[in-house]
Amino acid sequence: MAAGRPVRRRSPRARWVRRAAARLVAALSLAAAGGAVARELTRRELRGYAAEQAALRRVATVVARAAAPEEVFAAVVAEVGRLLPAEQTLLNRYDTSGTATGVVGAWARPGVILPFPVGTHWHLGGRNVSTLVMQTGLAARIDDYREAAGEAEGEAATLARRRGIRSSVGVPVLVEGRMWGHLSVVSMREKSLPAGTEARLAGFSALVATAIANAQARLELRGYAAEQAALRRVATLVAGAAAPHEVFAAVTAEVGLLLDADYTAMERYHPEGGVTVLGAWAREGEVPTPVGSRIEIGDRNVTTLVFETGRPAHVDLYGADAGRLSESALVAGVRSAVGAPISVQGRLWGAIVVGSRRREPLPADAEARLAGFTELVASAIANAESQEQLTASRARIVAAADETRRRIERDLHDGAQQRLVTIAMELRAAQAAVAPGAAPLRAQLDELAVQAASAVDELRELARGIHPAVLAEGGLRPALGALARRSAVPVRLDVQGVDRLPEQIEIAAYYVVSEALTNAAKHAGASGVDVSVELVAGAPGTAVRVRVCDDGRGGADLAGGSGLVGLKDRVEALAGRFAVRTGRGSGTCVEVELPLQVA
Repeated sequence: MAAGRPVRRRSPRARWVRRAAARLVAALSLAAAGGAVARELTRRELRGYAAEQAALRRVATVVARAAAPEEVFAAVVAEVGRLLPAEQTLLNRYDTSGTATGVVGAWARPGVILPFPVGTHWHLGGRNVSTLVMQTGLAARIDDYREAAGEAEGEAATLARRRGIRSSVGVPVLVEGRMWGHLSVVSMREKSLPAGTEARLAGFSALVATAIANAQARLELRGYAAEQAALRRVATLVAGAAAPHEVFAAVTAEVGLLLDADYTAMERYHPEGGVTVLGAWAREGEVPTPVGSRIEIGDRNVTTLVFETGRPAHVDLYGADAGRLSESALVAGVRSAVGAPISVQGRLWGAIVVGSRRREPLPADAEARLAGFTELVASAIANAESQEQLTASRARIVAAADETRRRIERDLHDGAQQRLVTIAMELRAAQAAVAPGAAPLRAQLDELAVQAASAVDELRELARGIHPAVLAEGGLRPALGALARRSAVPVRLDVQGVDRLPEQIEIAAYYVVSEALTNAAKHAGASGVDVSVELVAGAPGTAVRVRVCDDGRGGADLAGGSGLVGLKDRVEALAGRFAVRTGRGSGTCVEVELPLQVA
C-alpha cells in the first residue's frame, strides 16, 4: 500500500451489480452457443428425416412395380441397414404353427460377417425380440442380451450372445391382419439402439406387408386362372365323351400339378368293401399305388374318412395308425393328404386323393379346389354309365335280331323248304304215273315240278341271305370269300390273322362287307373293290379292322338310305368304331374297328 494513499472499498451493491453483469454475459454466451447446437441438431434431424423418406420412396418404387417378394425383402433390409446405426438388418417369417421363425432377408454393414444369414431358423420361446413380437403383436426391444442369461431366454437369445449381438429392435409385419413375421435390426455396439428405432422401422414393415399382400393376390389370381384352365381341359375331354380311363389320367395329372402335390390317385369304392385305383399320377418316380391296385380300407387315412363321412377329409401327418391303405404312401414318404368324394347320381362312387411329402401341409383350400374336378369326374362317369347301358341295350337288340334271323332260317329250312322239296318229288312221281296218252297232263305236271324246284332254290337263297351257313360253319374267311365270288364288282380280298372270332363280331364284319359291296355295285359305279381284314392292337385291347374301299364316284351319305346307318348302329352296339371317308370322284372307303372284348 502506498504511503498516504487511501484504500477504496467497493460497496456491496457494486459488487452485486458486477457479479450480475458477469452472469448475464455468461448466460448470453451460453444462449448463443445453445442456439447453434439446437440449429445443428435440427439440421441433423431434417437430414435424417429426408434420408428416411428417400429410403421409403425407393422401397415403395420397388413394391409399386410388382417386384418379386425376395427383391422387396433385399431392398428393405439394405435401406434400413444404411439408415440406422446397426450391424445387421433381418426380415424374419414365422412358420404356420407360430413356433419358429426363419430369416428370409438379411443385410450386414460392410466388413461385418452376417451373424444370421438367409435360411437361419430358430424356435420361439423365452425373452427375445422374435418371441416378444409374436406374443404381443407389438414392437419389442432387448437393450443388452448379456443381461438375458439362462436357458429361459430362449434359442434366439442364445444365438445372439454366441454371435456377439448386444441389442436388437423388432417390429411386426402384419399381412391382412395376421402375423406374418417381423423386421428387426441388431447391434454389436455398447450403446443401445436409438429410442426412435421402432417408429422408423414401422414404415418399412408396412411396405413389406403391402408387397406380400400384393404378391399373394397375384399368386391367387394366377392360381385361379390355372385352376380354370385345368378345369376347361378336363371338361373338354368329358364333353368329347372320352373314355373314363383317359379322364381319370387327365384329372389326376391336372390336380397334382395344380396343388403342387407329389402324388394323386382316383379311387373307386366297392359295395363289398375296399377300393380300386383307377387313375394315378406322381411328380417323379413311381406312384405308391399303381392303377389297378385293389386295397382294403380301414384305420385313419383320407380314403377311409371320405368313405365313412361322405365329405372331404385331410390328414396333416400320417403315422402308424394310417392303416393298410396308406402303407405304400408311408413308404413313399407321404406326410399329408387331402381327399374329396366323387358322388354319381346321389351315391358315393369314389374319391380323389392328393398326397404331399413336404413338411408343410397341403393348402387349406385344397378340398374346395378339388370340388370342381370331382364334379367333372362324376359327369364323365355318369355319361360313361349311360353310354354303357345304351350300348348294352343296343347289343341285346342286335343279338335278339340275329337270333330271330337264325330261327327264321331254321324254320324255312326245316319247314317250308322241306315241304316244297316233298311237293316237287311228289309231282315228279305223279308225272311218271301219267298214262302215255295224256301228254298235256304230263307237260303240266312237269311245269309244276320245275316251279317247285325254282321255289326251293329261291328259298335257299333267301335263307342264305338271312344268315349264311358258311359263316356259321367256317367263319369269316370263307364267308367273305363267298361274298367276293358272288359280287357283281371284282373284289381283291386280303384277310390276315383272322381265324374264328366271337359270333357277334363275325356277323357284324360280314354284313359290313356285304352292304359295302352292294353299295359299290348299285350306287358307286365302281370297277373294283379292295377288302381287307386284320387284327390290330388298340388302347383297350385287340380289335378287328375291316376296310372296304371302292374306286367309284364317291359321295356316300349316311343319311341317304344306303344301309350304312344300320351298319353303324350294329357296329356301335358292339362298342366299335364306324367311319366313312368319301369324296366326289374319289371313291368311298368304309372302315370299321370291332373290339374283341364284347360284353
